[in-house]
Amino acid sequence: MKGQKERTKLISRRSMLKESGIFLLGGTLGCASKAYSPAAAATKAPAAPPLPWPWVKLDPMEAGRRAYRAYLENHG
Repeated sequence: MKGQKERTKLISRRSMLKESGIFLLGGTLGCASKAYSPAAAATKAPAAPPLPWPWVKLDPMEAGRRAYRAYLENHG
C-alpha cells in the first residue's frame, strides 16, 4: 500500500503535460525533417500501368435495374 502511494505522488498534472508536450514536439520535428529531406523530394510515383481491359461507359439506370433485380432474385 505504501509503494502505491509513493508511485502516484510522482506523477503530477504539470509533469504529465510537460512530458506529453515534449513527446509531441519531438514527433512533429521528426516528421517535418523527414518531409523536407532531399530524398523525399526526389522520389516520384511511377506512372500507373494501363488497364488490362477496355474502358466502357456504363448506363447508371441499367446498372440500377440489374442490381435491384439481382437483389430480389437472390433474396438480399
